[in-house]
Formats: sequence, C-alpha cells, structure tokens
Amino acid sequence: MHILHPITLLLSLSFVSLLNVNHAAVGSGDSPNGESPFTPKASLVRYWNKEIHTVLPKSGFFISKASPLSPVDLATFAKLASQNALSAQLPAFCSSAELFCFPDLSPSLEKHDHDSHFAIYNNKNFSNYGTDRAGGADSFKNYSDGDNIPVDSFRRYGRDAAGHGELFSSYAPDSNVVDQSFNTYGAGATGGAGEFKGYNVEVNNPNLRFVSYSDSANGKGQKFSTYTENANAGPGQAFTSYGKNGNGAPNEFSGYGTSSNVVGSDFTNYGETANGANDTFKSYGVDGNVPQNNFVNYGDGGNAGVDSFATYREKSNVGDDSFQTYAKNSNAEKANFANYGKSFNEGTDKFSGYGNGAMGQQIGFKIYGVNTTFKDYANKKGVTFAGYTSASTADASMKVNSDSVVKNNKWIEPGKFFRESMLKKGSVMPMPDIRDKMPKRSFLPRSIISKLPFSTSKIDQLKEIFHASDNSSMERIILDALEECERSPSPGETKRCAGSAEDMIDFATSVLGRNVAVRTTDNVNGSKKNIMIGSIKGINGGRVTRSVSCHQTLYPYLLYYCHSVPKVRVYEADLLDPNSKATINHGVAICHLDTSSWSPTHGAFLALGSGPGRIEVCHWIFENDMTWTIAEA
Repeated sequence: MHILHPITLLLSLSFVSLLNVNHAAVGSGDSPNGESPFTPKASLVRYWNKEIHTVLPKSGFFISKASPLSPVDLATFAKLASQNALSAQLPAFCSSAELFCFPDLSPSLEKHDHDSHFAIYNNKNFSNYGTDRAGGADSFKNYSDGDNIPVDSFRRYGRDAAGHGELFSSYAPDSNVVDQSFNTYGAGATGGAGEFKGYNVEVNNPNLRFVSYSDSANGKGQKFSTYTENANAGPGQAFTSYGKNGNGAPNEFSGYGTSSNVVGSDFTNYGETANGANDTFKSYGVDGNVPQNNFVNYGDGGNAGVDSFATYREKSNVGDDSFQTYAKNSNAEKANFANYGKSFNEGTDKFSGYGNGAMGQQIGFKIYGVNTTFKDYANKKGVTFAGYTSASTADASMKVNSDSVVKNNKWIEPGKFFRESMLKKGSVMPMPDIRDKMPKRSFLPRSIISKLPFSTSKIDQLKEIFHASDNSSMERIILDALEECERSPSPGETKRCAGSAEDMIDFATSVLGRNVAVRTTDNVNGSKKNIMIGSIKGINGGRVTRSVSCHQTLYPYLLYYCHSVPKVRVYEADLLDPNSKATINHGVAICHLDTSSWSPTHGAFLALGSGPGRIEVCHWIFENDMTWTIAEA
C-alpha cells in the first residue's frame, strides 16, 4: 500500500478543499451536466453567460467544440506551454486535447523479408529497404486504404538494386491528409521498373515528396498512372532532383492528377544532368480545377532527352504553370507541347529562361492554349509554334463554350451555389456534399493558446512544437493557415482567426453586439441528393442583415476563419425528402447580395453563368461551420 508523505497529503487535502469551495462559489448551474467547474467546457459556459445576453438557450453545437481536457491535464499542459516545453509531450497533448498531429513512424522495416506483398499496412517506415537487391519485386496493394492522416516514409528504398520492381496499386485510396516521402528511392539502381497505379485516388490534402528519386539510376523506368485522381486540395507532389544523373530512364505520367481539385506539383531539377531521359506527360491534370505546376531547372544539363506534353491540363478550369530555365544548358533536348492547356477557362503559363544555354534543342508548341508569356522566344532557333491559340481566337472560343463550361466542369458541384429565388417552399434542388472532411479537432483553452505563437515570424517555434520538419506536410499546413489569417481583408470584409471558443465569442459580439445566436445546418442528411425546401424563415425578417460566418481551417487545433461581409441575407429552412416529404434536415443558407469584388473565375459564376456584381450568390452552411446572427426567438 502506497502511503503519501504528510506534506503531500496536506497539499492534496488543501487542493480538494479548494475545489469544493470554488465549486460552491461558481454554482452547479454553470457546470454542464454537473461536471467539474474546472473543465474547459465549464469555463466556456461561464464565459457564454457573461458575454452573451439573449433569452435563447446556449448552443450545444458550439459548446461541444470546447477542449475535452481534464482539469489536471489542463493545468499540466498550460504549465508546459508557458515553459515552451509542449514539444516533449506532443503525443500525449495531441491525444488528450483532441488535436490533429501526424503520428510518429514505426521502426524501419529494413530487415523485412524480401519480395513481399504489403497489404493493409499503415504508417510504415521503409528506410534502407531492399538495398542491393538483385531481381525480385515488392507490391503495395490497398496500402493505407481509407486511413486518416497516413504517414509513410520510403527513404533509400531499393538503393543500388538490380532488376528489382515495385508495384504501388490502390495505395492510400480515399485517405485524408496524406503524407508520403520518397527520398533517394531507387538511387543507383539498374534495370527494373516502378509503377504507381491507383496511387492516392480520391484523397484529401495530399502532400507527396519525391526527393532524389532514382538518382544515378540506369535504365530504371517509373510509371505514374491514375496518380492522385479525384484528389482534393493540398500542395500535391514535389519532385526534386528526380532522376538526377540517370541514364536512359523513361518516366511516364499518364492519368496524373485527373479530375483533381486545386492540386499542385513542383518539378525542381528534375532529370538534371541525365542522359537520354524520356519523360512523357500524358493526360496530366486533365479535367482538373485550378491545377498549378512549376517546372524549375527541369532537365538542367541533360543530354538527348525527350519530354512530351500531350493533352496536358486539357478541359481543366483555369490552372497556372510556370516553366523557369527549363532544359537549361542541355544538349539536343526535345520538348513537344501538343494540345497543352486547352482549358475551359483561361489560365496562365509562364516561360522564362526556357532552354538558356542549350545546344541543338527542339521545342514545338502545337495547339497550345492561351494567355502565356514566352520571353526571348519570338525568333529563337529551334522553337516552332503551330496552331497556337491567339488571344482573340480564345476570347471567341470562350464565348461560344461558356454554356458548356457550366455544364461540363465537374468541380462545380451541383447545388454548391444557387440563386436566392430557389429558397422558397416547394423548390427542389440538389444539395452538395456538406460533410466535414477535416480531421476531428477541438478548440484549445485560452490558458494554453495564449502561450502559443501564431505568426509566420514564429514559424520555427511552431514547427518545433508540432514536430513539423522542413518541407513537411505539417509545415505547409501551418504556413497556409497563418498566411490566410494574416492576409489583408477583402474590401468591406472584417476578419479574424479564432483558435479558442472565447476568441470567437469576442469577435462575433464585437461585430453584432451581445444579443447573438449561433446557427448551423443540423446534420448532413440530403448531401449529394435532391432536397425539397420546406418551411423557410429569413433572419431579421428576411431583410439585409449582418452576420459573422466561421469556416474551418486545417491546423493542429480547431481553428476557424471568421469574417463578416456587407449586404447578406440569412435563411433557415426545413429540408425535406422530395419523395416522402418527411423533414430530414434543418439548413442554414447565406446569400451574398454584393459579388462585385469576387473573381471572374469564382466557381459560383462558372456554375450560375454570370459574373462579378451581376447576380447574388447563395450557399449552405456546411457541417461544423457556422454563422452568427442577431438572436431571434
């Protein structure tokens, strides 16, 4: 039996007495469900009662976002935060506070049996796997299938192997926030082939890094087919020094990024000083939404390489590609752009220093898209332009095809944007997928968040706290959130990022006053189906009003981007099953009456067929997002 030291016992009894005294002082009515008054949830309830003056009951939806930390954990982690020591306890902190953190990798599988078939694997470390292998093959099938935050590392995989093959089939499909790194994969290998098929299909926020992949390899081919198809957001793929010093290594990108949404790829020093490289980009970024690809020093110093771009970015919406010093100092390099950038809507392609210092180069642009910049290329030897789309031709084409843009661009999901006239009883309309695809997280209490940095100038401290290495997914996620929160507001916009519930209350009441209510769509019923509008109510009598809308931002703790924009109307409506007429949901919609500052390429105009300032645009409040308005019984 463990006996407490007298001093420890005295302190423990004093703490218990203090809890009892404070509990009586606070009052049991301030503690939800009779729980301890020292939990973050109880503290939030007291703050709500103090700052919000309304006869309406407290929002259970909003209170549920409070941190689940126990009083002891709250005190412990607050102290660690004040001492800048949270990093040492990050796994425990993430688990207890319900945060989004990448898991630590398992030990290396370096000594795993050869010629293995990896199925149903998650968060594995393949460092030094397959070194000096002779022949054989490994297959990765259904790897990280449907996982949340899978982290896989392939470092020095298959180094100096001969004739070894790898097949990645159905790798990480339907996963959320995917992080994979292929560093010095296949370096120095001879022969063999690697194929990425069905890789990261339908994933959310992919971040895939290929660094020094197949460097100094001899005749080892790589094939990327149906790679990141139907993927959503994320920095995408980074290919750095891919195939450097390689010899006769073919790489084929087919079906790469097809139908993806806002996914980018960076090709830096790809194929540098390679000999006889053969890279084919076929159906790359086809039918995508705003694909962004950067080619920097691609093929630098290469010899007799061939790069072909066929149906690249065809039928995509907008899109921006940058080719800087592509094929610099190369010898007899060939690059053919056929049917490149034939987008539904104009994008921007920038060619600067392309082929600088090259000898014997051949570059052909055939049926190339619009709105590009070719510096120093007008009279450059070895560069031919055939069937290039001029700006005037493009303008006419866009006018003719404007209707087909609205009908055919799959990334404008039916029902995502609609006109205010649809919000009337009996209307039947498609409901977009309003499900929350973010990792589940909670707010942090003020006693902890006030001690954490939140600024791009403090990025090194944040990376240390959340174990974000250079160029990692977590670094990119943190920077993206900080940059969005730090940007200047749009014309007429008032904005603030809130990582604590108290911060959100302060912002909402500063804009709207203390008689406020939190409104959100009840559930996700009706998503991706037709719904019928039932009883409908306009907030503030359906007149133009003010509101504060808060949208989730991906970050380690629950973070909302909250903003107020002028000239909106807010509605609540019962949503019915069109067949049975049964109520299946209660939705909140916001209509923006002034769209004059919106981009002409905004998805709302592609969906509804108009332009900035010409129409109002409405949308539903998605799961776990919210809008604050004046309170009405």
